[in-house]
Amino acid sequence: MTERELLINKAKEYMNNAYAPYSRFNVGAAILTDDGRVFGGCNIENSSYGAAICAERTAAVKAVSEGARHFKAIAVVCSTGEYAYPCGICRQFVGEFMDRDGMLYLEDKNEGELSMPFFDSIPYFFTGDRIK
Repeated sequence: MTERELLINKAKEYMNNAYAPYSRFNVGAAILTDDGRVFGGCNIENSSYGAAICAERTAAVKAVSEGARHFKAIAVVCSTGEYAYPCGICRQFVGEFMDRDGMLYLEDKNEGELSMPFFDSIPYFFTGDRIK
């Protein structure tokens, strides 16, 4: 099984755990760390919309809270079967820990797979170097 297949499959598993009673838009994400661990997450909505969290950040928070600091790749899937591009906040948040050559994996039931360098999805990434 390829890295991409592993992460897409894990993201689909986590998508099934999503709590999205308001949007009915379930999302799953899986992150591969540099030491080979995989962390997954789902979106969790709340009646106070600002309290919701996206699947990508759920996975990243789990990884970082377990000591991971370097991500190799992330896969994201959604219940509509279309490409689930991460939102801007998630791109910034995950990018803080993503290796410079890290990958983003997406899947569309009609269009097929999409694999791209993560930082191609956020070309003007704000880095910590700018605030030092």
